[in-house]
Amino acid sequence: MKLNLCIDIDGTITDAYYWLERANQYFGKNLKPKDVTTYDIHEVLRIPREEYDKFYELYSKEIHLEAEVRENAQNALVSLNSKNNIFYVTARSQRMKSITEEWFHKNNLPKGKLYLLGSHYKVDQAKELSCHIFIEDRYENALEIAAAGFKVLLMDCYYNRKELMPGITRVFNWVEVYNEIEKYREEIIKGTIKIA
Repeated sequence: MKLNLCIDIDGTITDAYYWLERANQYFGKNLKPKDVTTYDIHEVLRIPREEYDKFYELYSKEIHLEAEVRENAQNALVSLNSKNNIFYVTARSQRMKSITEEWFHKNNLPKGKLYLLGSHYKVDQAKELSCHIFIEDRYENALEIAAAGFKVLLMDCYYNRKELMPGITRVFNWVEVYNEIEKYREEIIKGTIKIA
């Protein structure tokens, strides 16, 4: 059976801290990944949101095109794509569509339907796609999605190391993501889990 997998992009498929070097240069900082203990980048940098927005406006194309793919993500996604429906669900805005598609092509990632929401709220999209598993890195998103009844795999990052609620499983890499999805499939086949 094919599962409907909703997959976030930034911090989930990409390295979580890919923006850090360019932000350090621009703002004259020397932050390391372990310093990124909150999701909102302007808070990490200790600057007003407007200053970060200006930086992002100037460098968003370069930032997203330079992003590195997390280790094993490409292989896992190719394997998952062969037996599931993959939907990329991101808070990126529509203006990032061509850059996002270019990055996917450049990194040989499987094509899936791309949803650029321009918002962190993803529950309605998960419902619309009859999502079975949502792979995410933002803690607040994971809580909302799990509270709506969806299974969430939370990709471990320094900024999401908080208490998890039922329905959320912390994963540390894409090998674990793949294994968790396969385990879920086996439980469905055995009848341990009932899905609509």
